[in-house]
Amino acid sequence: MAGLFRIHRVAFETKSRPEVDICASMGNRSSHGYYLAQAMRFSIEEINNSSHLLPNVTLGYEIYDICSQLTNLYATLGLLSQGGEGCHSPQHLPVADNYTGHLPKTVAVIGPDSSEYALITASLLGIFLMPEISYEASSPMLSLKRAHPSFLRTIPSDRLQAEALVSLLKHFHWTWVAAVGSENTYGRQGLQTLREVATKKGICFAYQGIVFMETSNPGLVANVQAILASNTGVVILFANKHGAMMFFQEVVRQNVTGKVWLGTEDWSLSREICEIHGIRDVGTVIGVTIMQAQLPEMWAFEAASRHSESHRPQAACFQGCNETCSQLCSQLYVPALQPLLEVSPYDTQAAFNVYSAVYAVAHSLHRLLGCQTGVCRKDTVYPWQLLKEIKEVNFSVKGRQIYFDSNGDPMTGYDVVQWKWEEDQIWSYDVIATFSSQPVNLTVYWEKLQWHTGDNQVPVSVCSKDCVVGEQKVLQGIHQCCFHCVACSPGTFLNKSNPYTCQTCQADEWAPAGSETCFPRTTIFLHWSDRISQALLSAATLLLVLLAGALFVFVQKANTPVVKSAGGWLCFIMLSTLAGANVSLYSYFGVPSRFTCLLRTSMYNITFNFCLACMASRSIQIILIFKMASKAPGLNEAWKNRHGCSLFIGACTGLQVVMYLVYLWAIPPFPHKNYDLADQVILLECKDHSAAVPLLGFVGNGLLGVFCFVISYVGKDLPNSYNEAKCTTFSLTIYFASLIAYCTTFSVYRGKYLPAVHVASLLFTLFGIFGGYFIPKIYILLFRSELNTNEHFQMSIQSYTKKKNVSD
Repeated sequence: MAGLFRIHRVAFETKSRPEVDICASMGNRSSHGYYLAQAMRFSIEEINNSSHLLPNVTLGYEIYDICSQLTNLYATLGLLSQGGEGCHSPQHLPVADNYTGHLPKTVAVIGPDSSEYALITASLLGIFLMPEISYEASSPMLSLKRAHPSFLRTIPSDRLQAEALVSLLKHFHWTWVAAVGSENTYGRQGLQTLREVATKKGICFAYQGIVFMETSNPGLVANVQAILASNTGVVILFANKHGAMMFFQEVVRQNVTGKVWLGTEDWSLSREICEIHGIRDVGTVIGVTIMQAQLPEMWAFEAASRHSESHRPQAACFQGCNETCSQLCSQLYVPALQPLLEVSPYDTQAAFNVYSAVYAVAHSLHRLLGCQTGVCRKDTVYPWQLLKEIKEVNFSVKGRQIYFDSNGDPMTGYDVVQWKWEEDQIWSYDVIATFSSQPVNLTVYWEKLQWHTGDNQVPVSVCSKDCVVGEQKVLQGIHQCCFHCVACSPGTFLNKSNPYTCQTCQADEWAPAGSETCFPRTTIFLHWSDRISQALLSAATLLLVLLAGALFVFVQKANTPVVKSAGGWLCFIMLSTLAGANVSLYSYFGVPSRFTCLLRTSMYNITFNFCLACMASRSIQIILIFKMASKAPGLNEAWKNRHGCSLFIGACTGLQVVMYLVYLWAIPPFPHKNYDLADQVILLECKDHSAAVPLLGFVGNGLLGVFCFVISYVGKDLPNSYNEAKCTTFSLTIYFASLIAYCTTFSVYRGKYLPAVHVASLLFTLFGIFGGYFIPKIYILLFRSELNTNEHFQMSIQSYTKKKNVSD
């Protein structure tokens, strides 16, 4: 297999000719690339020495130094080529329409390290379906299998890293942040992915910029100044090590302090950055890193390899091969590299990624060659065959489970570290949280957190403080994180799913001002079991019994002068209509139904109208006899002969009956929920399609009552035995009083017991008429029989006549 590592690093320069860089003569040695190459050599040697994995099979390797884009492309074409068994043998890459039988020098590639380089190699290797497992390329674009079908990696995608960073922001309630990225694919795509993920979680970016790689660049200075002007407490730096180095040098130069800096895995554990003078004063540095794994055996292998190479004659190497790095000749270690060889946690992480990538290839070969039997077949292995097996691997190494999802990404997570400095100014770090991808979860170890704030409280980074319960957010400007708070009005509530709009409660619900939920309204009606209802029912039943008793007494005394003077047969009708009106009151109790709604107003108004008409008719009859007999004797005769009493009663009541029959047939009342009575209650009542007919009935009864009152008052000086004025006016006064009392109560009270007040006013009217008109007569019939004689009535008439003659 082939390994692509950046053993040297060269500065970018414009070329006049398309030629490959000579890395050893142009660039500086990279200790990081050196360790990664050693990790590949160590893992292959460990596999070759294993009796369980790939027995009787020896793996070979070629290591390429990819110090630039051109050397990366050259190495990729070289490992795809055929021929070249020797160091100077010609190599060729045939052009064909089918590469199924193409057998290149290597069957798998480990690397490269950066996303820019990986996009080139993945595009070329994907044509041949040659497995490529990168250990540091994290661009989300590499997960697109249509463009890069043979690419896999042992480092998580930057999309998962963005989710980890956003989870940190959400966990600490940081919603107002600044973000900068390095001027390369890693930084630009990382910022784009971060913004996509963060925006969905309600996080706003006060500033977003790109870090320029040159020191003292005006753009870099402007980056830091913009962050200061953004008034944010948290800055996310999605950059590679070089970009982070340039950025923090400018941060320290401008003396930026008191902020939280969130870093990505590429620089979070970089010793070069933590050694910048003055960086410990910038605030709290928290970084996302690859989960830790230890390879102690590798460092022993590296030390032995270094010792071996340092004592090998250089001439022997150059005589055997002029390649910089190959299986035949290794020049990984040179004495100039010795001062750089200090292993960092970043080196350890990347080395394990290389280690696990090599083992993924080995386990795939183990299955492809049928090594499960203990002996591997000596079959020809094509890269596309190996790719199928790599996609299906699932094994454990050094306590870590290694397998890939459908996009070729590892199913792993991150550690979250926080920088700290020991008492002797030595940089160190603590793992303060872990982030897992399956399922997505962030676990924070609060006891390890050390903030730069004086009281060690979590720093605040918000544009606006959260609203209290029941307050909606009214946006200020373009950012959803900047707002002012307004309490929800009564009848509305704030749903947590939409904090920007107060929603209206449903019809059967209510909410006070500033509420986050709606409450069920209390449904009110006159329950049969309610104490007030029971009192009203008892009174109505009592009245019904009294009416029945009075009717019985009047029937028994029907031929007596008192009954005849009270109206005779009209008394029976009046008592019956009062009983009918009283019975209609029972329809006001319980849940309203269509039947009870038909009875309520219509039955009461008709029967009560009938009663008033009888009272008025009787008063007119007495007035005609005693007041108009001498002045207009024909009126009394006409009233009597033409059945004026019946016609008057029939006209008054008939009009009401016809009006209500048409009303009940055309637009009958119906059960209705009244939501307007009060915010907290629903009144179950009977509603009229049109209030005109009930209002006409109400007004008609009122006018009839006024007419009856006037007629009764005119006859106030009649004989005592026939003087109905006091009884009638007293009864009607109670009627008017109860009517006024109910109207007044209705105008000022909209509570639960409003229906009870209505029933009480009607019942009070019926009691008033019964008590004022009939009780005096019943008293005479039962207890003053001496006044219930013809002689007494004759004496009363004679006395009235004498007084009238004297006055005339």
